[in-house]
Amino acid sequence: MNQEQKKEYTARISQANRSELVVIIYELFLLAMEEAHDNFKHNKKEEGVKCLKRAEGFLQELMGSLDRRYQIAEELMRLYRYVYEQLIVSVLRQKIVNEETILEVMGKLKDAFIEVAKEDDSEPVMENAQQVYAGLTYGKSSLNEILLSDNETNRGYKA
Repeated sequence: MNQEQKKEYTARISQANRSELVVIIYELFLLAMEEAHDNFKHNKKEEGVKCLKRAEGFLQELMGSLDRRYQIAEELMRLYRYVYEQLIVSVLRQKIVNEETILEVMGKLKDAFIEVAKEDDSEPVMENAQQVYAGLTYGKSSLNEILLSDNETNRGYKA
């Protein structure tokens, strides 16, 4: 992940509600898988394994965020466990195992959560975060982002 992508995801995370955060985690998982694929393709096994482990971390976050009170959570957990097992085998073999299936499962789940996020009008999870407005001004060679807030002194940790 390059610096520009990190900035973009940081801004999105600071403004996201719960459903949008789930979508972002899916995107980060798929990005890590894409990077792993590219690294293994260029025979950079050590880097590929690092990317797979990063994908495992995103998957663990998805698994940990399931609300077990609902039946759908058990179905999702079964899918996550399957993908997790494939990632573990991939790390051991230092090549991606069942890549098409992993990408299909996680891609379809991401698409489903995008639809859920469209319906979710809850507030952002992060409180006291600056509001980001992009596209209001333009720099010489780039788009500038403006940060606005009502009370700058009320940001951060509260004592």
